[in-house]
Amino acid sequence: MTFHRSPVAQTGQFCIFARMIETAAYSFWNMIPSHMDPTLVTIGSFPIRWYGLMYLAAFFTTYQVMWRTILRDKMSITKEQLDDIAAYIIAGVLIGARLGYVIFYNLDYYIQNPLEAVLPFGFEGGFHFTGISGMSYHGGLIGALTGAVLCIRKHKWKYGPVLNLGFMAAPLGYSWGRLGNFINGELYGRVTTSPIGMLFPMDKTHTLRHPSQLYELFFEGIVLFFILFWLYKKPFFRNHMVSLYVMGYGFFRFFIEFFREPDVQIGLNALGFSRGQELCATMIVVGASVMVVREAMKRRTSQVRA
Repeated sequence: MTFHRSPVAQTGQFCIFARMIETAAYSFWNMIPSHMDPTLVTIGSFPIRWYGLMYLAAFFTTYQVMWRTILRDKMSITKEQLDDIAAYIIAGVLIGARLGYVIFYNLDYYIQNPLEAVLPFGFEGGFHFTGISGMSYHGGLIGALTGAVLCIRKHKWKYGPVLNLGFMAAPLGYSWGRLGNFINGELYGRVTTSPIGMLFPMDKTHTLRHPSQLYELFFEGIVLFFILFWLYKKPFFRNHMVSLYVMGYGFFRFFIEFFREPDVQIGLNALGFSRGQELCATMIVVGASVMVVREAMKRRTSQVRA
């Protein structure tokens, strides 16, 4: 008796065989995202994800840089005061990052599904746990600045020393967030034929993509931190850390956006720029303007006193 395989089975086996050949053509570097699991451990039905731990690492790193700088420079900020500042900034980052994503990137959806903007559950297709999905850097920046200002006003401190210290330390903490994005396999870059490209499981096209999360980690995080850390030692630049950070981040992010896949629900504007580039261009202009205005006001004050 002879058995014949159905056309469906043959097609399925051909697809598997083709995928094996395709996978074999890629290097270990290209396949790194395929070997990573975003979930560290699952307790019951609740997963503990690496991305959440990256937030903890980010806050811890930023706190340590600030505290060590306070000790090194013998600043008049106690550990209790720094704890209070950190609490306000953390709350501001979490609230601002979430609201920023809702407003800047997916407002139409959350107008129709308002509960999903604040609850870690999804209701589309049935009730299910999703976690808080979607955080915006620009919203987190606004939230952190708001939290810091509220804390400073509460204690009646001078704005300059606290804000400059925080913004000098921020990039190194930020690096952890981009590492979390990479482990999640999200926010990947545009299609590339370069060997530096990677295959991300969430990409339905199964094509090589720029690992733009790593570009951002390196330039917006590590490189920017060392630039600001070096400039912080110089009195003139120390007083402009907020503006320098805003301009530096905006500069690096603007150019890295050319390698990052635009948000599906937004795409590119008429000039070919992404929403991230629009926001970063605004950051550069605002940062430079604030720095110029502050210096002009300082010179005018000096002339009046003279």
